[in-house]
Amino acid sequence: MIHLVFNEADMKPLAAAMELDESLQGELLLIQDDYAVGPVENIYTGTGLQERANWWASVLTGGDFENKLNTQADQDDTLMTNIQHRLRENEEEKIWIWAAQNKHDVSGYYWILPYLKEFQGRAFILYLHNLPFINETGNIFYPTWLQQIPAKEFIKAKKLAREITPGEFEVDTDEWAKLCAENKGVRLLEGAKKLVQADYDFYDSELKKYITTDWQKASKVLSHFLNKAKEPASEPYLLWRLKTMIAMDMFDVQGNQKKAKEFEIKLKS
Repeated sequence: MIHLVFNEADMKPLAAAMELDESLQGELLLIQDDYAVGPVENIYTGTGLQERANWWASVLTGGDFENKLNTQADQDDTLMTNIQHRLRENEEEKIWIWAAQNKHDVSGYYWILPYLKEFQGRAFILYLHNLPFINETGNIFYPTWLQQIPAKEFIKAKKLAREITPGEFEVDTDEWAKLCAENKGVRLLEGAKKLVQADYDFYDSELKKYITTDWQKASKVLSHFLNKAKEPASEPYLLWRLKTMIAMDMFDVQGNQKKAKEFEIKLKS
């Protein structure tokens, strides 16, 4: 059995659940890219993959997250191609896709669907949408990320695994194709599996709210946003947007702009 997740932090609790329940045991694999942001036009072609790689290079080069430059869509494409080979060679092999109710996981789900269309009946989805779980303190909560779920709760969650239906393969693949053709920079989860898109500057106005007339570390601005914003985004993307606004001379800045902890920012004097 192949288990597929979309966040590195999700791997630890799921791996622990496999140790608790042998029926869950299998190979745990990770989709590395964040398909909730960035260009997606022609993403299943060499041209589209290169365009996305170039965009990520512009976002990550010379900063805190430069080590993520190698986690690009072309590596995910190689992973999914290898999974296809495995499924063709072993007709008993199945794949379970684990996703929580957030734009990152849902965008990743849409991205992998075309790779799995020929394996209907062997591709399963565990979409933890509006489902209650019990946390470490015994309280009921509704997780938005798999990493929030204790390992023992994953054992219960396995009962939710269901085949991706032929209708879903058709409708969801068509919906993703429309989003790819529209090719905006930000994807947002409107509800259930419904994605909508916005421009690259979608988070800018909210991010600006955390910049004051006093000097503060850029890392602090990002932390405030991530802790309070209704629509959070990944820190690498937010830092890129902050640097983009700085390049537009929207704020005063001092220090080494390569590292978020090494430069300060404030509203224009």
